[in-house]
Amino acid sequence: MEMPIRVTVNGRPWEGSVPVDWTLLRFLRERLALSGAKEGCGIGECGACTVLLEGRPVNACMVLAVEADGLELRTIEGEARLDQLTDLQQAFIDHHAIQCGFCTPGMVLAAQALLERDADPDDEAIVEAVAGNLCRCTGYTAIIQAVRKVARERRERRERRERADAGGAR
Repeated sequence: MEMPIRVTVNGRPWEGSVPVDWTLLRFLRERLALSGAKEGCGIGECGACTVLLEGRPVNACMVLAVEADGLELRTIEGEARLDQLTDLQQAFIDHHAIQCGFCTPGMVLAAQALLERDADPDDEAIVEAVAGNLCRCTGYTAIIQAVRKVARERRERRERRERADAGGAR
């Protein structure tokens, strides 16, 4: 049995029908050919399938596709623009926070969601944000350093803009 759904994925609307028993992960990979979210454990423990649903990280293997009806999804494929990596993706590369890459999409999205809700997270907040994403290759030190760097750089850019705006308002 299929159900009609409407969903926005990476800024693009999609409308169609999906089997009622399909997970969001299966929908993304099989119907939309978005393969960034990976099937790891299939029980919501590893985070390899992390996507952002309404801006919050969720395990796509634990959400039915029909539950996303009317909602907005972001996958790793929606992060880079015109083949330009985001500052967070580049920081993961610069800090060697990736090796095999299996956990990286979910890790980047979990970190991005953190930075969108907390512009200046401390290390404890970073660790908590990525705690649901298991990494067997890199370890977490480089990941924490990458997120910390991006938070600092974004804060510095924001402060420069605010100073420039305050100077222009005189």
